[in-house]
Amino acid sequence: MTAPIETTGATAEAQPEAVLAGAGEGRIEGRSLGQIAWSRFKKDKVAVTGGVIVLLLIVLAIVSRPLQALFGLDPNAFNQDLIDPNTSLPSAGWGGMSLDHPLGVDPKFGRDIATRVLEGSWVSLVVAFGATILSNVIGAIMGVIAGYYGGRVDSIISRLMDTFLAFPLLLFAIAISATLQGGAFGLNGLPLHLSVLIFVIGFFNWPYLGRIVRGQTLALREREFVDAARGMGAKGPYILFRELMPNLVGPIIVYSTLLIPTNILFEASLSFLGVGIQPPQASWGGMLRDAVTYYEVDPQYMIVPGLAIFITVLAFNLLGDGLRDALDPRSR
Repeated sequence: MTAPIETTGATAEAQPEAVLAGAGEGRIEGRSLGQIAWSRFKKDKVAVTGGVIVLLLIVLAIVSRPLQALFGLDPNAFNQDLIDPNTSLPSAGWGGMSLDHPLGVDPKFGRDIATRVLEGSWVSLVVAFGATILSNVIGAIMGVIAGYYGGRVDSIISRLMDTFLAFPLLLFAIAISATLQGGAFGLNGLPLHLSVLIFVIGFFNWPYLGRIVRGQTLALREREFVDAARGMGAKGPYILFRELMPNLVGPIIVYSTLLIPTNILFEASLSFLGVGIQPPQASWGGMLRDAVTYYEVDPQYMIVPGLAIFITVLAFNLLGDGLRDALDPRSR
């Protein structure tokens, strides 16, 4: 018989030390879901570009009023000396473009287009963000309640969603906005117009998010962490807002970035139709409405606010697509 091979004590003790030494060189660190999503998002150059543009637009909207005060800009200042009295068009070429007015001036009044576009940026973003927040709050609460409780509660909320979705929103918004133009609820002027637009757009758009949240909740309510919370005696409200809601943040953020540009277009549409933001307050939709009369002889006046809307909506859509892919890789 072959004698068993003996292993020296030094060799036996050296093996675990070598393993430990090798393990120390390549330490593995865990990453949170947020870190994983951020690493995916950074790889999408198109989405990053959209995010940078969105940040710049938000910053410009925030500092628009301070910039106007700092440089003495007035979006409603008339410059009749720049207007040809015979044609009501800018006397200089290219829509009155010059060093003092880099984007030209508007026909008839000679107001600086760049200043008015800057002034209109905060109006569009305030309406879009306000309406989106209102839609998200109502839609998330109604959707999570319908998905978690099911049964009769789900049926009632689902039928309510169907009712809201059946409304001809544009016609309804026109009717409400036109009715409340004079004053209501102790408000008038710009605060009233902003409040009405935020309410109309936000209140009637919540079913879209509500359906998304309801579908996600139907899948999440059968997960182990929800069963564990029930087993520990947690009640419905605790499970809704402490267990389910944190897991719905991703879909809500993605939907918000895609809803904001839709709300910007909706506000511009109402202002274009004359029932949104009223003159002399500058708004992108109102500038397009005024440009309809002059677009054949002064296309500059229509191109500038049109490009502002186009770039803003495109940037938000690119950001939303990137966030969707980063937060849910299966959506690719």
